[in-house]
Amino acid sequence: MDLSSRSRSMPLTAFLYLFLLIVLVAGNDKPSVYEVLRQFDFPIGILPKGATGYELNNATGDFKAYLSGTCSFSLEGSYDLKYKSTIKGKISKDNLIKLEGVSVKILFFWLDIVEVRRRGDELQFSVGIASANFPIDNFGECPQCGCGLNCVNGGGSRSGVKLNRFVSSS
Repeated sequence: MDLSSRSRSMPLTAFLYLFLLIVLVAGNDKPSVYEVLRQFDFPIGILPKGATGYELNNATGDFKAYLSGTCSFSLEGSYDLKYKSTIKGKISKDNLIKLEGVSVKILFFWLDIVEVRRRGDELQFSVGIASANFPIDNFGECPQCGCGLNCVNGGGSRSGVKLNRFVSSS
């Protein structure tokens, strides 16, 4: 190969490397599950830290969020929550319906949270027969599996979380 053909192949090689780099970077533009929650007007703190991925059908709103395993924690000693490794439902602006994979312990019973609706500055959580409203500010950070919001190592804690007991929906 002479010098002139080598100099012509260098721009082509550089172009191919640049094209490959652009394709690889553009292929990683998928937002995180937490960013998707924000796009639908939900705070990130309704999911625990460490979600590993998600699927979303923009046409139907069907979604699945994946955790590395099951997850449970208490919030300020009042509510025990459990997340399965797959959480699914339908999402639209301010509404999560047909929710599966999240449950809350009320007294001695575990009840599935089936809907989450944003109403202004509050989130309404429904277990079907009852619901409770909580200030949206309670969900500004993601809880951690095992310790919720009161983690000693690496997890933040916050005081003043306002908890409401579940009340009958009307």
